[in-house]
Amino acid sequence: MRYRKQDADGDYVFGGSADDFLVNTPDAVAQAVLTRLRLLQGEWFLDTTAGMPWQTQVLGKNTMATADPAIRQCILGTQGVTALGNYSSSYDPDTRALSVAVTIDTIYGQTTVQATL
Repeated sequence: MRYRKQDADGDYVFGGSADDFLVNTPDAVAQAVLTRLRLLQGEWFLDTTAGMPWQTQVLGKNTMATADPAIRQCILGTQGVTALGNYSSSYDPDTRALSVAVTIDTIYGQTTVQATL
């Protein structure tokens, strides 16, 4: 598995040749998970079924019963993920931000993914 690194702002890193990529590491799988979580379902024109169903299962009132299972399913469907460990999510109504923290087992080892969506 090979993924281009991203900086703290989520922009691709360039100029370092092979050092700009995560290759066969738990961090490469974590990058893939974050990319899938941030992709809106229907956004990618080559496969409109790919991505997170934010509009239908996560956003809106009283969706915590469908939000967590959708997020877990998205993570488990990521290439390289073999199992989920500790999972937690919290919603801040003031900032309208959903924070997710999960420990994942990958084919390369274990890592933690934290995202505010």
